[in-house]
Amino acid sequence: MISLLRPEWPAPNGVAACCTTRTGGVSQGPYASLNLAAHVGDDPVAVGENRRRLVEALKLPAMPRWLQQVHGCEVVEASDGPGCAADAVVSGRPGEVCAVLTADCLPLLLCDRDGSEVGAVHAGWRGLAAGVVEAAVGRMQAPPERLLAWLGPAIGPEAFEVGEEVRGVFLEHDRAAAQAFRRSGGGRWLADLYRLARQRLASLGVAAVYGGTHCSFSEGARFYSYRRDGVTGRMASLIWIEPEKGSE
Repeated sequence: MISLLRPEWPAPNGVAACCTTRTGGVSQGPYASLNLAAHVGDDPVAVGENRRRLVEALKLPAMPRWLQQVHGCEVVEASDGPGCAADAVVSGRPGEVCAVLTADCLPLLLCDRDGSEVGAVHAGWRGLAAGVVEAAVGRMQAPPERLLAWLGPAIGPEAFEVGEEVRGVFLEHDRAAAQAFRRSGGGRWLADLYRLARQRLASLGVAAVYGGTHCSFSEGARFYSYRRDGVTGRMASLIWIEPEKGSE
């Protein structure tokens, strides 16, 4: 059975969202078991079955719009179709499922308070630094103060060690980013992706931010982690507007 993580946030009626875990699929070895990524070396047949199970378990109105994620800040519409090279996808149409794949990078889900548009963002440190959060929020039709954001499972602040160059990139953008780093020795730093994302959202005027309590690295039984395992699968974070009953 597929195991899911459901956001605890006051999303409006008609907006559905969740994040998968690694439980409930057919993949084997380092991809066990619900790997949803087709680009990590897993058996394509297993990935296809995992995706089929996802659609069935969630009663999705359509197959998610899978992106070709490139750690950048390109944002596309879900109606553009699957396979786009982008790291965020938005939709204002019922029945279109926005999705991002992660295994330590931060998945960020967005919706407006009226339930008329949604978005999914893949935000690793490179994407955060490049401005993917700003690009995604800017692509939404609603003003930032009308948006809700949920931070899904990412590598936590006790596990994400980076070099001085990564810290420098964020401080160059905003000196307040120093609050998201603490020394770990040897010229290295522990970085808090959740805090960095919250800072970016706050600077845009998005105040309603939820989630950010898991660590993909340390919760090995539940989540994939590229930093921990190298060869591994990917979880999916999904959000969509439910079609009206009786509609196609």
